[in-house]
Amino acid sequence: MNRDYDCVFCKIVSVQAPSSVIFENNSIISFLDINPLADGHVLIVPRDHFTGLAEMPSKICSAMFSCIPMLGRALLQVTGAEGFNLLINHGSVAGQVVPHVHCHLIPRMPDDGLGYRWHAKQYEEGRSAELAAAFQAALSNQM
Repeated sequence: MNRDYDCVFCKIVSVQAPSSVIFENNSIISFLDINPLADGHVLIVPRDHFTGLAEMPSKICSAMFSCIPMLGRALLQVTGAEGFNLLINHGSVAGQVVPHVHCHLIPRMPDDGLGYRWHAKQYEEGRSAELAAAFQAALSNQM
């Protein structure tokens, strides 16, 4: 198993740090966030240490994401929330604080005061085609 013994999530996985575990299997562990944005804020963490989602093997990523519907249903039932946000921050510039891949499931209620900035814009003429071609080239090199 790939671990970083300085990582707080690796310490939780190896039971060297306390947590309020709600679910675990051979691939992931899920527990309550110690600094929740809302009551019932859940983290889903792979047992193996990966700094970012882009470095994670597809098999482990699939195992992590396959738990989300079940955990989401439980979150809605337990918290009475009307919805939830699924959030992954990849890299410190995106807000990742713990350098171990993790998903947030954040319960949402009307007027809960949570939110995010979403400053949408439109592409300049031709830019979306240019980006699509660049993505296709990058992806063809990975397959």
